[in-house]
Amino acid sequence: MGTENPGRPSFPARPATTPFAAPPQTMSPFSSTGPVVGSEPPPFRPAPPAAPQTSTPFLSSGPSSVQGASSFRPMPPGRFNDPSVPPPPTYNVPPVGGPFQSFPTPRFTSTVQAPPHVAPMGQPSIQPSANQAPSLPASLQPQTPFVPMGSPPQSATPAPLNSNVPPLSDSSFPGPRPNFQPSFPGYALKQTGAEMQGPPVHSSFSTNQGNYASAPPVLSHQGSYVPPPPVAAPSGMQQMQQPGYGPSIGAIQGLTEDFSSLSIQTRPGTMDQIIDAKELPRPLDGDVEPRSLAETYPMNCNPKYLRLTTSAIPSSQSLASRWHLPLGAVVCPLAEAPDEEEVPIINFASSTVIRCRRCRTYVNPYVTFTDAGRKFRCNVCALLNDVPSEYFAQLDATGRRVDLDQRPELTQGTVEFVAPAEYMVRPPMPPVYFFLIDVSISAVRSGMIEVVAQTIKSSLDELPGFPRTHIGFATFDSTIHFYNMKSSLTQPQMLVVSDLDDIFVPLPDDLLVNLSESRSVVETFLDSLPSMFRDNVNVESAFGPALKAAFMVMNQLGGKLLIFQNTLPSLGVGCLKLRGDDVRIYGTDKEHMLRLPEDPFYKQMAAEFSKYQISVNVYAFSDKYTDIASIGTLAKYTAGQVYYYPAFQSVIHGEKLRHELRRDLTRETAWEAVLRIRCGKGVRFTTFHGNFMLRSTDLLALPAVDCDKAFAMQLSLEETLLTTQTMYFQVALLYTASCGERRIRIHTAAAPVVTDLGEMYRLADTGAIVSLLSRLAIEKTLSNKLEDARNAVQLRIVKALREYRNLYAVQHRLANRMIYPESLKFLPLYGLALSKSTPLRGGYADAPLDERCAAGYTMMALPIKGLLKLLYPSLIRIDEYLLKASGQSDGLQNIEKRLPLIGESLDSRGLYVYDDGFRFVIWFGRVLSPDIAMNLLGADLAADLSKVTLNEYDNEMSRKLIKLLDKLRNNDRSYYQLCHLVRQGEQPREGFLILANLVEDQMGGNNGGNKIEYGVKVASFMCGCLAWLIGREDGVSWILLVHPGMYQLGELYLTG
Repeated sequence: MGTENPGRPSFPARPATTPFAAPPQTMSPFSSTGPVVGSEPPPFRPAPPAAPQTSTPFLSSGPSSVQGASSFRPMPPGRFNDPSVPPPPTYNVPPVGGPFQSFPTPRFTSTVQAPPHVAPMGQPSIQPSANQAPSLPASLQPQTPFVPMGSPPQSATPAPLNSNVPPLSDSSFPGPRPNFQPSFPGYALKQTGAEMQGPPVHSSFSTNQGNYASAPPVLSHQGSYVPPPPVAAPSGMQQMQQPGYGPSIGAIQGLTEDFSSLSIQTRPGTMDQIIDAKELPRPLDGDVEPRSLAETYPMNCNPKYLRLTTSAIPSSQSLASRWHLPLGAVVCPLAEAPDEEEVPIINFASSTVIRCRRCRTYVNPYVTFTDAGRKFRCNVCALLNDVPSEYFAQLDATGRRVDLDQRPELTQGTVEFVAPAEYMVRPPMPPVYFFLIDVSISAVRSGMIEVVAQTIKSSLDELPGFPRTHIGFATFDSTIHFYNMKSSLTQPQMLVVSDLDDIFVPLPDDLLVNLSESRSVVETFLDSLPSMFRDNVNVESAFGPALKAAFMVMNQLGGKLLIFQNTLPSLGVGCLKLRGDDVRIYGTDKEHMLRLPEDPFYKQMAAEFSKYQISVNVYAFSDKYTDIASIGTLAKYTAGQVYYYPAFQSVIHGEKLRHELRRDLTRETAWEAVLRIRCGKGVRFTTFHGNFMLRSTDLLALPAVDCDKAFAMQLSLEETLLTTQTMYFQVALLYTASCGERRIRIHTAAAPVVTDLGEMYRLADTGAIVSLLSRLAIEKTLSNKLEDARNAVQLRIVKALREYRNLYAVQHRLANRMIYPESLKFLPLYGLALSKSTPLRGGYADAPLDERCAAGYTMMALPIKGLLKLLYPSLIRIDEYLLKASGQSDGLQNIEKRLPLIGESLDSRGLYVYDDGFRFVIWFGRVLSPDIAMNLLGADLAADLSKVTLNEYDNEMSRKLIKLLDKLRNNDRSYYQLCHLVRQGEQPREGFLILANLVEDQMGGNNGGNKIEYGVKVASFMCGCLAWLIGREDGVSWILLVHPGMYQLGELYLTG
């Protein structure tokens, strides 16, 4: 991070004379305004400050919300060698407003002559440096050593503090430049540090102020007060002087020593002083699965299926209370198997599945066999069980079963058992797909109906479960339309129900048909559906009654209900009204009500759907408000998914809908499933987070689940002290496969029980922690303000890193140094990105209500890999790759090097691809080579890129780009990334498409600031100081550090 320059003089003592009267005794010392939130500061390398030319004080507009000293490391001199660059500005910032009291700024005459230029508001005065470094003014040369003073009483209130840049003979530091940020719709214009600025206050300092005088001899009388030397405060910094009031002896020296040694450490005891800003920890490789226990527990299941937030389980409740991050797991039970691995399927035939008779744990690699193989001991509850005769095998001399190599369930952490009849409450259901399609005028005009019909028809051959698959259709506007697709018909028959108050289903046996038997009727219907409603001008939506009708059709079998909704429900039960336009609600205690379902009808229907094994996927299309908060509840409680296409137009968004619907229909699905996770004695999972219905205390009901769904859960200790050395976890998913078999998928993992908090940090998993934190934060937005949810995330990260620092502070003399575990080096940046994500960021103007709610539903179900990519997307430069000839190109590996998400990564001569897993943004630099633009855009070179679709042209560059995008899409096929093209400087599209998503820069509303500001929160809280970011220009930040009850410690200069 950063420190003060070790070459600068010691902090000045109090002046012999008081420049202004002491404040009233009733005023309190500086104190925290409340709990401080934030994350670990990014390790930015500071540049040393140059000698000040003049000081133009300005007033603070309010107290900082950040506390503590940031531990930053200095950058060695000589980084900037241009002598023509002016020195950095200086600041005088008295904190005022709120709980901090404001005092008049005294007027002095300074020995340093100010130039005739007067700085504008919010800008410091600047005097260009000469070719050589200016000499230090004699009046500011230190004359005396630092003398500590006594401790002030509690009733004394320090004077307001002004910062002063310490003199330093170095003119090679860059001067400030105008800090320009364009404004974009939905993103408030906010200039960094502007909130701390006020009108310039011009002060003249007398010639006898600011000089260091000789110190009087120090008297060593025991118990007597030693007066401070007559040293005046430097320009811009005034201190309250009262006899006998002052910091305790040695306190300031200790703080000075600690402050001068602030640095960033990646491990305790590391003392290297140079950190390259380009090598700061950033998750440029995406999600990295933990492999720390692969050697210790080689039979654990793959981390794709089960990941713990830390692979070291605390042995006691007291130890767990010091782990301030979530303690739990993230489970993706049907994740796609790793390359060249298949999940073995085991059929015990006539015998039943082998389980512990007490805790019901399934046989796994960690059970042990005894008594010559006739008994096995459960690894979870330690009960000794009998081995069935048909499963018996003798043990060899080492105690291993002789048939171990033929028993995958005893050697692999992930297996599937074929479940016998006792695991069924009814015959296995067939795969069922029922489509409920909005055919109102807005749906017809958008082209959605045609895309949906064509996609379903093209996917019929790939629907899982042939020949058992069933399919059905219903459409709705102000009435409900059913379709009889009996196999004996040549074309479907439409049956219209207009009575919305008393819904009934005509011909219930012919509305859901076997696809293999009625294939020709289904295809005829899909061909005619777009033209059937082409002239429809109905603007109403009877969505609620249509939902009840679909339930009546499906409740005998269950299955998957796919809803295509384009209009706000306006008729019958479940009708909704427009809300969210009242700006006054935001920021109040009623704000969260906008993110909750307006009508309980939808949650009640979701409970009914889940009970009858019906999963709901919602496809929402509209350029107007459709209340995703209410409609998305159907997916939330039925293990479904929400797909959101705002302002859908088939010409632009059709390809995205086509791919995502096709994947939804053709991916392997587990039907009528339930999931339970078991763990050893003394611990249990208490809370669960994701899209499901909780059937009992620990049983998750999942009517349909697939590889794109993950579930998070929190772990708690039931016993004060754990006595075991190893804790075992087993995930069991009982489901019906599309082929009709009832199966049990088992994932087993072991983790050590530890007594050392440091070991918990060493084995922490950032991906699992961020996944669980994001779910907790999104759920908190349903009962609290957005700001409260952001603060909760930041506070947990700060507490965790502070606890880790305290582990080594005494042992390694790191009291004020910022250290972090290697396993959590990306956690602060992910915390910042989470605070800026769509569900949490800003307020009313930063994201439409529907978009915010849809993003929340999506993130609640995302696996870890997809979530981390959404939070910190990839940014790659591709123009150099496109210019290389095919023979010179060395593949796609080199161009996939991801860049930091900062504005400095974008070169106006380059071409970049931004990929968050849901969309591509292709950014054309202002001075990009015309040849590249011509080859990629063709005749649309000069057109408005918002209306241009990226096509493949007959040239090598275009083919290489399309091939690259296809490769990026194949890395994760859960969603389809649609291309958005934007030119540099094209506003407002450039702002909301890419600039607002550079999470390390400050863009948008109250989103947590940029990486430095977010880091200040962590450092200030952990080091026990107050901190203000008082300026940021040309990549340099100035941070004022103040210790509570004491005086200004100094300024840090941070680059980043």
